[in-house]
Amino acid sequence: MSDRDDKARVATIFDVARLAGVSHQTVSRVLNDLPNVRPATRARVEQAIKQLRYVPSPAARALVTRRTRTLGLIVTGAPDYGPSSTALHFNEAARDARYSVITASMLETDAPSMRSAAELLVRQNVEAIVLIAAQRAALDALDGVELGVPIIAVASEDRGGMHRVWLDQYAGARLAVDHLIALGHREIRHVAGPANAMDAAERVRGWSAALGEHGLPAREPLVGDWSPGSGYEHGRALAADREMTAIFVSNDQMSLGVMHALAEAGLSVPGDVSVVGFDDIPEAAFFAPPLTTVRQDFDALGRDAMAGVLAVLGDDDRLMPPPSVPDLVVRTSTAAPTRDRVAVTS
Repeated sequence: MSDRDDKARVATIFDVARLAGVSHQTVSRVLNDLPNVRPATRARVEQAIKQLRYVPSPAARALVTRRTRTLGLIVTGAPDYGPSSTALHFNEAARDARYSVITASMLETDAPSMRSAAELLVRQNVEAIVLIAAQRAALDALDGVELGVPIIAVASEDRGGMHRVWLDQYAGARLAVDHLIALGHREIRHVAGPANAMDAAERVRGWSAALGEHGLPAREPLVGDWSPGSGYEHGRALAADREMTAIFVSNDQMSLGVMHALAEAGLSVPGDVSVVGFDDIPEAAFFAPPLTTVRQDFDALGRDAMAGVLAVLGDDDRLMPPPSVPDLVVRTSTAAPTRDRVAVTS
C-alpha cells in the first residue's frame, strides 16, 4: 500500500486494535475509560491511537456494550447457488448459536449502496456483519468504513483489514487441472468466470499455475458470466480448436453450455474432449455425461462464517477457521485422450 493510500484511508477501531495487539472491545474500553484494562495495555492502545491519528466515532465508543444477539448479513450479486447456499447455512448456524439474522441482498455493489446497507444494519443494533462478497467492489466499498461493529467477510481474496473465511479456490482449480494432466491431457483450455469475480480470478490462477508446473501452455482464458448461455458460446468457439483435448470450466452452469455446444459440433464428452466443472451443483451428477467437478462445501462455509463471528466477538482470533479445500468429484465427463483431434479433423 502506498503512502498516498495510507493517507487517504481513515483509521478505524480495528486498525487500532491490530496495531496495539488487542481486541476491538479492549480499544472501546480504553475509549470509554472503563476499568479492567491493564496499564501497559492501555498505554499500547493510546500509542496506537496517536500513531494512527484515530478519531473515534460514537459507534466505536458504544461497541463494548452492544449485546443484542442479532447479526447482520449482506449477500451481494445474483442469487447463484454458492452464495445462496452459504447464506442459508450461515442462518442455520446462527440459529443454533441463538442469534437472529437480519439480511440485506444487494445486486449493486457500488460504495454508496453498500455503505447504506451496512449502516442500516448497524441501526438495527447488530453485533457484527457478515459480508458474502462475490465481487471485489463489495469488499472495497466497506474497507476502512467506521461502523462500530466488526465485519467478517466470506471472500476468496484478502482485500483489506476485515476478518475473513473462505474456500481455497486456487487449490480447487489445481485439483481439477492436475486430474486432467494425470489423465494425459496437454492442451487444456479454460472458460473463466467474470473478471470482477474473486473466485474466478483464483481459479484462473490455479489453472495457470498447474499448467506452468508441468511446462504446458496456458492459452488466454475465455471469460464467461457464469451462465449456461455464455458457456455455450465459448463451447462453440472451442469446438473449432483442433489442439484442445480438455476444458476446465469455472462453474458447473457454464459447463452445461460447453458440453451442449460440443455435442452440437459432433464432439463427444469424454471421447473427444474431457470437461471438468466447479461447484458440484445438485444437477451436476445428472448431466449427460455426469460431470466431473470440484465440490465446494457451502454448508461448512456457512458454519465457518458463524464460527468467525463468535471468534471475533469472543476476542480470540485464534479461533478463526482456516480455509477449506474443495474436493474433486470424478464422474464420467473426463477420460484419457483417445485420439489426435488434429489428425481426425484436418
